[in-house]
Amino acid sequence: MIEYTVSIDGMMCEMCEAHINDTIRKTIHPEKVYSSHKKAISTFVTKDEIDEAYLQRSIEETGYRVIGIQHKPYVKKSILSSLLGCFKK
Repeated sequence: MIEYTVSIDGMMCEMCEAHINDTIRKTIHPEKVYSSHKKAISTFVTKDEIDEAYLQRSIEETGYRVIGIQHKPYVKKSILSSLLGCFKK
């Protein structure tokens, strides 16, 4: 699994987040997707690498501007690891 973070310029509200999420869902069919207009990012998880240029074109066709795309291996966090993380100093 791969986690992608896309920096996006132009999101102003929750409706913008929904537009971005819908575009990503239609374009690459991710396992999960989350967007934040306050952070100006969209994060999603896929099983395989994606065509980043195709994703960028798809997002920009909706009126937003992609500033950058980063990816890294996705590590699923369990509830237990989250709880144990509370006790680390």
